[in-house]
Amino acid sequence: MAFTNSLTQLAFWKTFVTPNRYSHDQIPDLTGKVAIVTGANTGLGYATTVALAAHGAHVFLACRNKQRAEDAITRVTAEVKETYPNAAAPKLEFLELDLNDMTKSRQASQEFLKKGLPLHILINNSGIMMCPFALSADGIETQFAVNHMGHFVFTLGLLDKIKESQPSRIVNLSSNGHEMAPAHLGGIDFDTLNDPTKTNASTRYGRSKLANILFTKALSRRLANERVYVNAAHPGFVSTELIRHTGDEFGSLMGTVAEKVTRIVAMSPKVGALTELYVATSPEIENNDVRGRYFIPIANEIQPSALARDEELQEKLWTFSENLMNEKVKV
Repeated sequence: MAFTNSLTQLAFWKTFVTPNRYSHDQIPDLTGKVAIVTGANTGLGYATTVALAAHGAHVFLACRNKQRAEDAITRVTAEVKETYPNAAAPKLEFLELDLNDMTKSRQASQEFLKKGLPLHILINNSGIMMCPFALSADGIETQFAVNHMGHFVFTLGLLDKIKESQPSRIVNLSSNGHEMAPAHLGGIDFDTLNDPTKTNASTRYGRSKLANILFTKALSRRLANERVYVNAAHPGFVSTELIRHTGDEFGSLMGTVAEKVTRIVAMSPKVGALTELYVATSPEIENNDVRGRYFIPIANEIQPSALARDEELQEKLWTFSENLMNEKVKV
């Protein structure tokens, strides 16, 4: 398999000198559409929620903490009113979702289904990065558990509704950080997933982000005959809370430097959200039958790593995830 990473592709470097391919003004009217955004109370998820709600979507903020989600709903409502004065009052609801627990992830999908609503847009935005080694409620390494397994369970619990609601979209937030996955261990070391001596915080993050793309491609293949468009997006270098564990991995000095550089150089969440918003809302996706692809800022497609394009690894992850889900989910 040919070696590929973002730095070897002209398409990646061209993004630095070409205009953004999507803007908030290009988001179509979403009146009548129902969307779920995970991790919607802060950062990219919050910015995405503002944009969807401002264009008429009924948005569910799928978050672990009810108070933080309700505070976000208050802020979204005010921001939509101020920034989009001609927009209708936003429709926003809290949906409790704990991605660290597969049973609770399944319960969240069940709670949504009880509402009897369609589901046109699912944005699996929530994530953690480079946090110290720990195990989830199910005994799984936390970055893999939260970034992949929780979303895997949540998405499959909603999949029949998404298919009923087609044309519909599923967006999985990944990262060029997927290239940090431990290649010497095959990208995802299924047998030693919970062994902290085999990986570090960075490679564990890369492994979880690789899983996002592998899941995207495997799910897209299963939906090839449906008008359900599954794609992955890398938002870019964005100023969010995601870097808060940098000091834990690289020391307090590097953590401080990372925070300062981020404030100066990184995109705002409003701009960073445009790539996932493109995949979630642009008519180009459906019109051009775009599925199973990987996009970077702003709305530019590139090839992910060779490991991410490995169909055998995609299917191996699917089988592993499905078996783990069946073992751990209690509802």
